[in-house]
Formats: sequence, C-alpha cells, structure tokens
Amino acid sequence: MELESVLHFLEDKTILVTGATGFLAKVFVEKILRCQPNVKKLYLLLRATDTESVAHRLHHEVFGKKLFKMQKEKWGEKFSSFLSEKVVAVAGDVSLHNFGIKDQTLIEEMLEEIDIIVHSAATTRLDERFDVAMDTNTIGAYNAINFAKICHKIEIFLHVSTAYVCGEAKGQIPEEPFRMGQTLKSSFELDINLEKQLIKKKLSELQSQNANQETITSIMKEFGTIRANLHGWPNTYVFTKAMGEMVVTNMKGNIPLIITRPTVIIGTLSEPFPGWIEDVRTIDFVFVEYFKGAITSFVGNPKITVDLIPVDMVTNSMIIAMLVHSKNNTSNNLIYHIGTSLRNPIKLSEIQDIMHLYITKNPWLKNYGKSGSLYEKFTFNPNYTEDLEFPQYKGSRLKRIMNMYRPYLHFEGIFDDKNTEKLRMAIKGVGSVERKFNLDPKSIDWKEYLVNVHFPGLLKYSMQPKM
Repeated sequence: MELESVLHFLEDKTILVTGATGFLAKVFVEKILRCQPNVKKLYLLLRATDTESVAHRLHHEVFGKKLFKMQKEKWGEKFSSFLSEKVVAVAGDVSLHNFGIKDQTLIEEMLEEIDIIVHSAATTRLDERFDVAMDTNTIGAYNAINFAKICHKIEIFLHVSTAYVCGEAKGQIPEEPFRMGQTLKSSFELDINLEKQLIKKKLSELQSQNANQETITSIMKEFGTIRANLHGWPNTYVFTKAMGEMVVTNMKGNIPLIITRPTVIIGTLSEPFPGWIEDVRTIDFVFVEYFKGAITSFVGNPKITVDLIPVDMVTNSMIIAMLVHSKNNTSNNLIYHIGTSLRNPIKLSEIQDIMHLYITKNPWLKNYGKSGSLYEKFTFNPNYTEDLEFPQYKGSRLKRIMNMYRPYLHFEGIFDDKNTEKLRMAIKGVGSVERKFNLDPKSIDWKEYLVNVHFPGLLKYSMQPKM
C-alpha cells in the first residue's frame, strides 16, 4: 500500500463528521485537511439552532484552536477561503431524525454527495443524565445509521465507540460485536425500547412533582447508573455506548460498517505537533491535580496495566481502516480496538514513578523551588478511601470522582487488537505511509512521551485559557 493510494482514497471524497467540536473529531478533521487538501467537502455537524450560531461554534471551537496552526501557516491569508471552499458547517442535533436539519435543500445535497460518515458525536461524561446519554449515544447512533441508509452513494459508515463497552471484563478482550439485547449479566436481556420508556416515565414523574432542574439532573444521573449496573456496566456512558453499537450493527443493512473502540485517549504523540490536548480528560485529572499540589494519592491498583492511546494514533487508525474496507467490502473485521495494553503495556506503578520524575524537574508550583523537592511521591492505592483530606475538595466531589474512575484504575483487562494489527500489516514496510499514518503502539517510549510531550502539553494547553 503506497502513500499515494491513501491520499488517492481521500481525494474528492465528501465526508460527514458528527460531533465535530469533540476532541477526537477535531484532530480527525485537521488530519484530513492537512494530508489531503483535495478532499472534496467536509460536512461538520455541530449542535446549534441556526447558521449564525453554528458558524460561531465552528470558528471558536474548531478552526480557532492552536491545533490548526500548521494549516494557518501553510495557507496564510488564504486559510479562510480554503475552509469556505472545503467545509460546510451544519447546524443540527444527532438526537433528532435527519439530525434536525431544517434546510431541505441542504439535506438533499448531503444525501447526494456524502461518501463517508464518521459518527463521533457522543457525550463522554461517565455520570451523564440517563436521558441525555440515551439521546446522544444511543438514539444518536440510530439516527446516524438511518441517515447513512438514505445517502445515495455511501461507501463507509465509521462509528466511534469506546473499548470500555466491555464493562469490567478481565483477561484478553476480543474485538467482537454485541448482539442486540446482549447484556454483561447473563440472566438479563436488554430491551432498548424499555429503557427509553423508563426514562420517559421517570421524567414524567419528576415533572408531575414539579421537581426543579437540579433535582431532575441528580435523579436522572442516579437512574442511569442504576440501569447500567443492573445490566452489568459500571456507568451510564459505556452502557449507552454499548447500546449505540447494538443499534448500528443491527440496522446497518448493506452499508459497510466500521466500529472503532479506542481506549483512554490522550494528547498527540506527534501530529500535527506533539502534545496538543484539550481540557483535562479522564486520567489527566489525576496528573493535573498532583502537579498542582492538590493530591498525593488516588484510588487505583498500581499493578494493573492502564491503556492510554495518543489521539493522533486513533485518527490514523480510523483513516487506514476506512481505506482497507474500501478495497475489501467483504471484510469481516468490523471492530477495531485502538489501544496499547497488548503491544506496549504500561502499569500504573510505572506512571506514578514517571509523574514524580517529571514534577521534581518541572515543578508547576513556584513556591516549591526549582528542584521540586517538596513534592511527595504520588501513589495509586487500591484500598484508597477518603482518609486523606484535601480541603480544596468541598463535600463529596473527590469521592464522586474516585467512584467514577475506580473501575478504570482497577481494570484487569487487556484489549486484543488482531484486527487493528491487520491494518498495521497493510502498511508495514511502506515507510512514507508508516510515518504519515503511525498506528504502531510500540513506537511510543512512555517515559519520553509522558515527561517531554504529554505532561508539558497539559500545562500548555489544558491549564491555559482555551485556545
């Protein structure tokens, strides 16, 4: 597979990306525009009510980010005209039929032109309200696959899921699809329509009681956790993402479907430049709070392997998966785990050592002196309770965060990636492709990456005003 074949595949393609303001989606869009500026068109679906608000979001939350600095340097004053030629901002909502797009002419154009749909819209809050998570992660998937089925020349539907739809599985976890109604507790059968009815009933009860928004939010969050736990998932996020997978797998018909399951996505390894990240994400909360001097310990089993994956490796895997499937429509490799735990594992014990190594040389707190010698060594504690008091965490906030993260920092699974390895084999030995579309977890030097790329990136991009 030559580099030209990858670039040729993307040339003149029209791609719809849902959830275009999301972290992964932005990096995907940047990669497409940078490696193949002759892509025909990108329809970017953003949650908005009108053209003015969608244009504002597109500028401030996507192309205004430092992520696109190489593009701006390349195009200079022509960057805006390049974007206006290649990018169409679409105001919509994945929870609605046809994404709630009001402009009928626009819908007809999209249905006529779209070759590829990348469905990445999701709410990733672990403790999201059940109704909100259901609308976005499950019903959103239903609406996206239905939209794909009426596109005139759809080639590929790529659904972005998460590796943690497996719940709290142990051992080697295969790349296998869910069947409709499958749960992680064998004594139960899952009925998605029943879950939707239960949400409707619960909301109706709360409204009849004149509950305020704060109460409704609290109860709907708790309700989601209860329903997720009943069926064997640790939280509402992975429960609704698993149902989203069931929907697209069950309803795809003849549409070539790819489901990518990335693990814990962190900042860029190298592209478009090393260390870009947005917001404090998942395990980054632990890093940042320790570096700020707020905590010295957190729940977690130091013996387990934690699966982290740089975001640019995820986007590269998505692109190569689409290319491979375009050449082989009969491919049965539906699911792709995108992670590092099998081929380049790192344990929490190693991470806590690297955290201390970094911060003693690069203290974030000025009063700690240049040596950072007053930073205590950080520890992940499998039996951690709230015995250690951190006064800046009011009430139960730290307890809530720990309970959310506990399943992932005690996770004993390793993600098999046989299918993703086939993608690596497809580009193996072609240096130009391997360099431009690096999918190889073994290329990550964890100490080098965390100390010199990811941790400095957190300080530069996540702890500063949003850029």
